[in-house]
Amino acid sequence: MSKQDLVFVVQKHKATALHYDFRLEIGDVMPSWSIPKGPTLDSKVRRLAMPTGDHDLEYRHFEGAIPKGEYGAGTVMIWDEGTYRPEIEIEKGVRYEITNISEAQKVAAKSYKDGNLKFRLYGKKLQGSFALVRTKWLQGKDSWLLIKHRDQYCKEGYNAKDYDFSAVSGLSLDEIAQKNQNLHS
Repeated sequence: MSKQDLVFVVQKHKATALHYDFRLEIGDVMPSWSIPKGPTLDSKVRRLAMPTGDHDLEYRHFEGAIPKGEYGAGTVMIWDEGTYRPEIEIEKGVRYEITNISEAQKVAAKSYKDGNLKFRLYGKKLQGSFALVRTKWLQGKDSWLLIKHRDQYCKEGYNAKDYDFSAVSGLSLDEIAQKNQNLHS
């Protein structure tokens, strides 16, 4: 079976602070951004996205609990998952979707390096065109903004907390934590 599209995952993570980890496949890893308030489909809202380092591609399948004492200890939910395709802006507001997988990998890698990723998500909760843009506004640290482009998938007032269930198991964070606790008792 040949690979047709790049993958993404959003993992809701109840660690020291509750946040959403947004991960895009680029190359052989998944660069990751912590989004404290979660992604949105509201094109009027920009979300802070702090880089957290690369994760292994297989980690996108993890839903459960990271034990106390380990880095990132807490409960992890697969909030959304799916595929994505990089986009190239050909004129303001007009984007071209890259459908060829080898070209998509090149465009994603270059856009990531340049700090200006445009892409179309095909997820269970998140759909449509987005951008991740690097900024320097947070105390001089590398930070990014996750921006929803205006398209047919926009939903004014969209709040990730209103969709508080796993895209894989259908469970809430508390149910995932309870299930994991029962497995280890």
